[in-house]
Amino acid sequence: MKETETGSSDLTPLLADADSLENQSPRGLASVSGAVFNICTTMVGAGIMSIPATVKVLGIIPGFAVMFMIAVLVDITVEFLLRYTQSGKSTTYAGLMAESFGSLGSLAVQICVMVTNLGCLIIYLIIIGDVLCGNESGGTLQLGVLQEWFGIQWWNSRAYVILFVVLFVMLPLVFLPHMNSLRHSSAISILLAVVFIAISSAMAIYAFWKGKTQNMRLLPDFANQVSIFDLFTTVPVLVTGFGFHVNIHPIRSELSRPSDMSYAVRISLAISIAIYFSIGFFGYMLFGESIMSDILVNFDQNSDSAIGQLVNNTVRLSYAMHLALVFPVINFSLRTNIDELLFAKKPVLAKDKSRFTILTCLLLALTYTIAIVIPNIWYFFQFLGSTTVVCLSFIFPGAIVLRDVHGISRRKDKVMAILVIIMAILTSMIAIATNLWTVG
Repeated sequence: MKETETGSSDLTPLLADADSLENQSPRGLASVSGAVFNICTTMVGAGIMSIPATVKVLGIIPGFAVMFMIAVLVDITVEFLLRYTQSGKSTTYAGLMAESFGSLGSLAVQICVMVTNLGCLIIYLIIIGDVLCGNESGGTLQLGVLQEWFGIQWWNSRAYVILFVVLFVMLPLVFLPHMNSLRHSSAISILLAVVFIAISSAMAIYAFWKGKTQNMRLLPDFANQVSIFDLFTTVPVLVTGFGFHVNIHPIRSELSRPSDMSYAVRISLAISIAIYFSIGFFGYMLFGESIMSDILVNFDQNSDSAIGQLVNNTVRLSYAMHLALVFPVINFSLRTNIDELLFAKKPVLAKDKSRFTILTCLLLALTYTIAIVIPNIWYFFQFLGSTTVVCLSFIFPGAIVLRDVHGISRRKDKVMAILVIIMAILTSMIAIATNLWTVG
């Protein structure tokens, strides 16, 4: 918060209390473009590979419509958070919930952030290990890129390769104390996502030119494969793909003008919609009904020729590097929330170098250990993530508006908040029930 030109004294308590994130980096260093890169990177993570499968289930027209609808709802809930942050004293998501619901509200946000972000980080390391070192599923050994190039060696086993990536790629990035410092790596991660889209679109257009593209459905195929409940299973995937609420406050705090955050959010949402729809459309166009829940599997199955192998390796390596660069952005809010939970009375984390170093190293070590020891943790976090991401993106912002401790909510805000909460709860319950039924 900045003091107004009149220097009104009633802003003094606000300035005194707003020290958790406001003082972590000097105002004015972060630009709108840097905020856009960091927001986009928060959204466009591992879920990009699942987008074509959701388009297959929904069909092209409903697929784009659902993406657009979720993006609009995300924009609304982000505006809720920004408005209440501007009106209150808190500069963190957990602090914002504490203003409305006390310590239990703050704890709920922190638990959801820890479950969601830690789960994402573990999954990122597992995927990077699968890409570089391969995996074994159902008795079938799938070789990684390094094993295809150099054979199976001790040094290209999962434990050593992931350790190398953690120490020499991720560690230098997670030690950066400010979100704005990650803008360049975030820009590269988005560029790598665009590279993947360019490869997929070029292959799809070439296949179309040769008359080898698959038939695409504009609407869901209720007659044969898809039930109405299957449609709801796609919603958590897309909600996760647009969920960046955990990084709103760290990014906002570093902008020279906090009001620019709304502008940065809308640009980021537009970019993410373009990325998701492009990969969904061209991926579905290329592989049709044979599209898998992870499109990388389809690239593996079409790598018999030398060119196919080159394309497959390029896609897999760019994806692995993309996740490695998303890692520090997700880690930032995880570390901030854990520190806020454990050391609420301590100085700002970025100013306490020893606490910052210890917490960063412990988190990285914990993530690495779980990824190595339990490489099949995906499904556990898939169900929890469907719940926690929905809470962070829709339920908590809606609850803040309904509580309205600052008296700034309009009637239409409360109506929208109720609708968002009801939609979030219903879709999550149906999606979880359908997934449990399918697994069972």
